[in-house]
Amino acid sequence: MKYIDLHNYLKKIVNYENKEIVIDEKIIVQNYNFESAYRFLLPGGAGNQGSYEYCMAADPDYEPDIIQSMINKCDAEIMENIKFRYHLFRPKGDNKVNHVILLFHGFNEKYWAKYLTWAKTLVEETGKAVLLFPIAFHMNRAPLSWSDSRQMFAISQQRKERHPDVLCSTLSNVAISTRLHNKPQRFIWSGLQTYYDVIDLVEQIKAGLHPAIEKEASIDFFSYSIGSFLAEILMMTNKDGYFSESKLCMFCGGAVFNRLSPVSKFILDSEANVSLYSYVVEHLESHMRRDELLRHYLSDAHPEGVNFRKMLNYKCLTEPREAVFNQMSKQILAITLAKDTVVPAYEVINTLQGVKRNIPIKVDILDFPYPYKHEDPFPALDTIADSVDEHFHRTFNRICEFLR
Repeated sequence: MKYIDLHNYLKKIVNYENKEIVIDEKIIVQNYNFESAYRFLLPGGAGNQGSYEYCMAADPDYEPDIIQSMINKCDAEIMENIKFRYHLFRPKGDNKVNHVILLFHGFNEKYWAKYLTWAKTLVEETGKAVLLFPIAFHMNRAPLSWSDSRQMFAISQQRKERHPDVLCSTLSNVAISTRLHNKPQRFIWSGLQTYYDVIDLVEQIKAGLHPAIEKEASIDFFSYSIGSFLAEILMMTNKDGYFSESKLCMFCGGAVFNRLSPVSKFILDSEANVSLYSYVVEHLESHMRRDELLRHYLSDAHPEGVNFRKMLNYKCLTEPREAVFNQMSKQILAITLAKDTVVPAYEVINTLQGVKRNIPIKVDILDFPYPYKHEDPFPALDTIADSVDEHFHRTFNRICEFLR
């Protein structure tokens, strides 16, 4: 089956409702429930009371009322982000699996459609199960209204009126753009929530409590775009040695945050990007001095928070960042695309191979003969179906060879 046919087939049959979905004679998808224990970290949560008044009584002049009521809700009260389901692609069989790859997606993504073919291919070519874990407030961890075209179009129009100089504001990115523009620290808190959620999942596996994964199962990572940011922090922190033997393959990702270019009609608008960059790059230290909770979670008391900071700014904490990448160099492969303007290949090299280019992490730069972009490296279009099929398999042969 060609890539385009498999893409369309999986998009049609994979869902969250069924406990188990048969893909073919060798592979099934199972759905599992997950509940995050870290809502207290989010604005309005028990541990983040400094943000509670903001959530309950935001400045009515900052954004139009419709935006405030639909988008700027109190984060800790968005239940879709707390209780959700995840997909596990796995070989058929009654036994628990002995190997699992955790797959992390990109920024501002609402559907798993493009990843389903990737996951099936990884299972086929490596023999390992693939667990698709959603980042906080993404995929099915966000209210359905944030993906409703009619409602988001109306909000996008109001946002453009409010910010007439905004670039790349669309119905696709208005929800995340509005939320991060208004409160850019959401990037940090939702990132930390996701980190702790993944650790809880891993500890469930290690305790022998996962119904489909053996307690001694190997755990590897395949990440795309901003999902690589999460995977890098997990690997760098290596809590309790969980990932000492893990491999990480990054696709279209791996650069530090301030070397990304996320202004896109599919990712962030320009106003949100300026606000986010200002908070997490230019003024993070001053925000940490004023915010006790932020200071605590990004300090030495939390190695994951320090590693989060290492990945925000290319010129900050450079030596310790490069030292840990050097230690992990044999465990990492990055595959980049020559025409990727969101996560440029040279910035991935700058981050992973270091200032002096003396870190031996392999970074492959690929290019495809058809029109592609960061957000859609393998377009499911009839006119280029043969070429996409060829280069998808070439790319994933390399990925699977590394993860096998």
